[in-house]
Amino acid sequence: MSKELDLAFKEAFDKISDLKKEIAPDIKLKFYAYYKKANYGNNFSLTKTPSVRNAFKMNAWMQVKNMSSEEAKNEYIKLANSILNKKQ
Repeated sequence: MSKELDLAFKEAFDKISDLKKEIAPDIKLKFYAYYKKANYGNNFSLTKTPSVRNAFKMNAWMQVKNMSSEEAKNEYIKLANSILNKKQ
């Protein structure tokens, strides 16, 4: 893994985490899926508290199961940049 990619991913994550404006739920699910794939791969884990929200999160993560960690980081960065550029 490239150090530059890791740094860009962390920077994008920090900026999105600090964003004060609301992000649409479907976009939040994409961020969640890319983040989980980038950091945990396909180690899907079921939550102890089943809920509709958790089902949506698990589904989003499973939709990117064929993506590599690097691809997930790049997609996260690209999505973050599109959101951050819109919000300014």
